[in-house]
Amino acid sequence: MAARPLIGISTYAESGVRWGVWQLDAALLPAGYPRLVQRAGGLAAMLPPDAPEQAAPTVARLDGLVIAGGPDVEPVRYGAESDPRTGPPARARDAWELALIRAALDRRIPLLGICRGMQLLNVALGGTLVQHIDGHAEVPGVFGRHPVKPVPGTRYGALAPEQTSVPTYHHQAVDRLGEGLIPSAHAEDGTVEAIELPASGWAVGVQWHPEMGDDLRVIRALVAAARPRPAATAEDTGTPPAP
Repeated sequence: MAARPLIGISTYAESGVRWGVWQLDAALLPAGYPRLVQRAGGLAAMLPPDAPEQAAPTVARLDGLVIAGGPDVEPVRYGAESDPRTGPPARARDAWELALIRAALDRRIPLLGICRGMQLLNVALGGTLVQHIDGHAEVPGVFGRHPVKPVPGTRYGALAPEQTSVPTYHHQAVDRLGEGLIPSAHAEDGTVEAIELPASGWAVGVQWHPEMGDDLRVIRALVAAARPRPAATAEDTGTPPAP
């Protein structure tokens, strides 16, 4: 049996999380993310925030990477002042995930950004964000749905050539596209709902939450693009050679 591609998924780092009799700091990931990867035939690995310099050796061990949804990106990352409606910064997570994205692009590791992950992909390549839009997160803590229309001739457009209803929950969006990125889907109000980087292997971002639905086309394409790679060298991983 062929080995399943190893797909890393970035996670939250939260303080004082309670379960059972415990209240401790925890690395968290909504279960929909690993289930999504597993349903598509991948092996899911959680990647809690770490020092940015560890991103390259971490990515060297992966076959694919998913940057998960989460809090707002700190506006200083794209040269903007914070809007009053922008959430509190998650600086350690921003730094870690931006480093993961850059390492994946450098090594041409298949990459999928989901919601915040799509926004970070845009920011990593010099793009900017709209800090608040209405109509894409109607009820706090409840995923909504709306249609997205693919752009013909794009990678996403080939995967999902028809208009599709997607699970959504976000109040920020892509504004100016980062270098080399193209839009590959839009909402009815014109919001960019998917982006991709044609010049860098398989790199796609979606503004919606595929882990909350049953459409596996995007994640299956990521897993198909991810192939188990030769063992990382000591230089890749930062591990000293054996004596």
